[in-house]
Amino acid sequence: MTKFFLQSDIVEIVNGLGKSVKEFSGKTIILTGGRGFLGRYFIEVFNYLSKNLLEKPIRLIVLDNLIASGREGLNIPVYENISFINHNVIEPFKFEGEVDFIIHAAGIASPFYYKKFPIETLEVSILGTKNMLTLAEQNKSRFCFFSSSEIYGDPDPKKIPIKESYRGNVSCQGPRACYDESKRVGETLSDIYFNYKGLHTNTIRPFNIYGPGMQETDYRVLPNFASQIKRNLPLNIYGSGNQTRTFCYVTDAIIGFLLVILKGKGGEAYNIGNSGPEISIIDLAKILKEVSLKNVQYKITEYPSTYPEDEPNRRLPDISKALKDLSFKPQISLREGLKRFLNWSELYYSSDK
Repeated sequence: MTKFFLQSDIVEIVNGLGKSVKEFSGKTIILTGGRGFLGRYFIEVFNYLSKNLLEKPIRLIVLDNLIASGREGLNIPVYENISFINHNVIEPFKFEGEVDFIIHAAGIASPFYYKKFPIETLEVSILGTKNMLTLAEQNKSRFCFFSSSEIYGDPDPKKIPIKESYRGNVSCQGPRACYDESKRVGETLSDIYFNYKGLHTNTIRPFNIYGPGMQETDYRVLPNFASQIKRNLPLNIYGSGNQTRTFCYVTDAIIGFLLVILKGKGGEAYNIGNSGPEISIIDLAKILKEVSLKNVQYKITEYPSTYPEDEPNRRLPDISKALKDLSFKPQISLREGLKRFLNWSELYYSSDK
């Protein structure tokens, strides 16, 4: 089985959480979207905790219908106390026994795939969220919904860095609407269950998370670039290349996510990402050239028909709320994270795609 993670990264995540991890001891957790990029990290971290640190192991139930999990998602490991169920969360899920945490990470996050599956993208964040909230209400579980930085749309420059209080600038009929608007509805559902039903809910808004395990067929910017570098091809930059992003390495992101799950204030949404550096996609290509030590070239090109246009021009989070409430502070520099990712992709990405 392809090793989609670095063992040192799993240890880094656990160490970064400190004593907080003991709160997972003996708990039952349902994780949706467990065979996606982030879901697979949750599985590895929970397995490591159960084997090495906790007095009582975590009981983890993993749900996924594998619609966009790719080749790596199909390689399902067999771990003690972890069960995988092929289930589409748009259908109700019945579970016998108490549930302490529900992590609703199911979703179709790659623009390539949500353009291909727009109805499914809407359903998983609306019907799926409603079903998981109902289950959480029945068990009085802590509930965490994985939203997206895309809910902010193309932000007003005066509102950057983006605080959680910013209401967004999103088209309900644009090429990305199926993803953006479904995540906004999922957040609304979570908020309703907190305010009207007394359920402890949190929302996580990830900002451009990357690292080992991003599949080559994901078609987002860093897997695309890593694939092209591996094959000594010029990097294809869509649009003008002047759109800017900050990037957060996966170890920092998973630490932030778990802190929200354990310690997030009820009803609150949290940006989890990096507050800098904010760089253009052209500058990202230049940094990759330095990090890879290869003669990397790039070219500006039009968006392919399989990839939705209407990208936000800037995406820069204000993470001061997560720092204040959770003591969340990313540690991995952009160059260090890119180096880890490229070294991994050199081993596991195809050279003859």
